Amino acid sequence: MTEQATGAHHPQPRARTGGQPSVTVEHVTGAQSLIRSLEEVGADTVFGIPGGCILPAYDPLMDSTRVRHVLVRHEQGAGHAATGYAQATGKVGVCMATSGPGATNLVTP
Repeated sequence: MTEQATGAHHPQPRARTGGQPSVTVEHVTGAQSLIRSLEEVGADTVFGIPGGCILPAYDPLMDSTRVRHVLVRHEQGAGHAATGYAQATGKVGVCMATSGPGATNLVTP
């Protein structure tokens, strides 16, 4: 049977030119994507407490030259600080905490 008769399509491998792929792929973690997204929207300050599940996000956050971190004593303080920062500056207010009780404390204010 021919390809037309069976409906099957088997593409032929394409030859590469120059020996190099035309697209370079960069390995980016979720944490790096998070911080890059904050940078792209113009967020320059994050209020929060490191710990547990959010800890991997702190490595790229500390490497960022465009986003600073303000350590707070309690997650509720981070929520209030981010709200006040947004109201006072007109910029994006960002707060971060770990999952579980940390996250529920963020939404309590």
